[in-house]
Amino acid sequence: HRSGGEMKIKVTQVRSTINRPEKQKQVIKSLGLGRPGRSRIHDDNPCIRGMINKVSHLVKVEELKEE
Repeated sequence: HRSGGEMKIKVTQVRSTINRPEKQKQVIKSLGLGRPGRSRIHDDNPCIRGMINKVSHLVKVEELKEE
């Protein structure tokens, strides 16, 4: 882990939240998503990771290397 640039992760929603528990819909919303195909870039931190874990079956995560 190198100091300086924070790691970023790109979160892409791949599945719809239709017929999902309300909690999962709220997590998707707080990640800035809302429909399949939408992506957001977030700082890689325990809080974001925790949210991703709750909806891991609905999203795809890519780690972005900072140059």
